[in-house]
Amino acid sequence: MAEGLFKQALIAANKPDYVVSSAGLGALVGYPPDSTACYLMMEKGIDISSFRARQLNQEMIRNSELILVMELNQKYILEEKVPSARGKIFRLGEWGKFDITDPYQQEIEFFERTLSLIEKGVLQWIEKF
Repeated sequence: MAEGLFKQALIAANKPDYVVSSAGLGALVGYPPDSTACYLMMEKGIDISSFRARQLNQEMIRNSELILVMELNQKYILEEKVPSARGKIFRLGEWGKFDITDPYQQEIEFFERTLSLIEKGVLQWIEKF
């Protein structure tokens, strides 16, 4: 959801040169997004059905200028695993000081709250760009 929202927000902010991609720390590699996530994103005019889960790797970390994670604990895990990445890893909710919990296998209301937090985080980052 975050990748789709970020891409849409960057286009709207006339910043199409940014490259956005997503990957997980414990991703089910190759799996499509949850059907609830697809449904909620389609309501916003964003089709994420072709996205596939990828596992974050050293090359992605090395080639990224900014890495946004959902929870503070994820930041600590990455910084411990790849100390050279310190300084470019932040939470999506960094500016509002909030974590975003993975809604996987939760009810639609949980997905809606998660989506709302993702939107908030994306807008705060777009303002900083």
